[in-house]
Amino acid sequence: MARIKYYYDTETCRYERVKTTKSDVIFNILGFLAVSALFAVGLTMLYVYLFPSEKERLLAQENRELLLKYQLLDQELKSASVMMQELQERDNKLYRAIFEADPIPMEMRKGGTGGAKRYQELLSEGLFNQNLIIGTAQKIDQLKRQMYIQTKSYDELVTLAQNKAQMLAAIPAIQPVQKKHLTSFASGFGMRTHPIYKVKKMHTGCDLAAPTGTPVYATGDGVVISAGWHSGYGQSIEIDHGYGYVTRYAHLSKIDVKRGAKIKRGHLIGKVGSTGLSVSPHLHYEVLHNGKFVNPVNYFFNDLTPQEFNELLEISSREGQSLGGGH
Repeated sequence: MARIKYYYDTETCRYERVKTTKSDVIFNILGFLAVSALFAVGLTMLYVYLFPSEKERLLAQENRELLLKYQLLDQELKSASVMMQELQERDNKLYRAIFEADPIPMEMRKGGTGGAKRYQELLSEGLFNQNLIIGTAQKIDQLKRQMYIQTKSYDELVTLAQNKAQMLAAIPAIQPVQKKHLTSFASGFGMRTHPIYKVKKMHTGCDLAAPTGTPVYATGDGVVISAGWHSGYGQSIEIDHGYGYVTRYAHLSKIDVKRGAKIKRGHLIGKVGSTGLSVSPHLHYEVLHNGKFVNPVNYFFNDLTPQEFNELLEISSREGQSLGGGH
C-alpha cells in the first residue's frame, strides 16, 4: 500500500494531502534514467581507462614510442645545428679569409622557413603534439636551408681556390736569369745615375749582369703582348700576367717568343744582350702592378732563401750607376 504524503499549508493552517500527477511521475522517471545514464557512461569510461582493449593498448604504446622518437630527433637536430654553426664560423673566419672572400652574414646563413603558412597543413590535422612536431619540421627545414647555403659557399671556395692557383702561377716569382749565370746584381730599383746621360734618374727596374747569350726566363704565366725593338730598351719583351701584373725584359740579344704567345713560368723567352741604351751585357728587368713600377726584388721569393733575399735587398738599395737606360 502506497504511503500517503501530506504538507502543511500556512494559509489554511492545516495539513493538506500531496497530490501526485502523471507529469510528476514522468519527470521523476526521466530524471532517474538520466542520472543512471550518466553514471553508466562514467563507469564505462573508468573501465576503459583502467582496462583498455588490446588495440588501444598497442596504440597508446605506439604513441609513446613516437613521442620518444620525436624527442630524440629534436636532440639530434640541436646537435646538428651546433655542428652547422661551427662549420659556418670556420667557413667565415678561416676558409673565406684565406681566399680573401667576404664572409657570409650570419643572418643570411640562418635562412628563413617560409612563415606559418608552410605548416598550415600540419595545423589543420589537429595533431596531439603539434608544438613538438611543427617545431621539429621547422628545425629540419632551417637546417636544410643552412646546408644549401653552406654548399654554395663551398662551391664558391672551390672556384676561388682554382683562381688562387692560377693567380699564384701568374704572379712573377723567380729571377729571370738563374743565379749561377749572374756575374753581379748591378743596379737596383730607385734613383740611379744614368750610364749615358750622367744624371740621376728613376731606375724603374733592376739590372742583372750576365754574359751575352745567357738564357732569360719568364717569371710567371702570361701572354706576350710585345716582342721587338723599343727605344731605350733595345730588343725587349713585355708579358701580361693578368691580375694587374706586367713584366718587361730589356737589352736582349735574341728574342725567342712572338707576340700573343702563351707562356708558363720558367719558359725560355730570350737571351741576355746589350742592345738599346746599354753599356755592357745585362738584363734590365721591370715589374708593374696595376700600372705602377714596383721593386722587382720583392718578386724573387721562389729562388731565394730568407738570408739571400735580405742580402739582395741590401745590395739593391745601394745607390750607384745603372748599366742601361730603359725608362
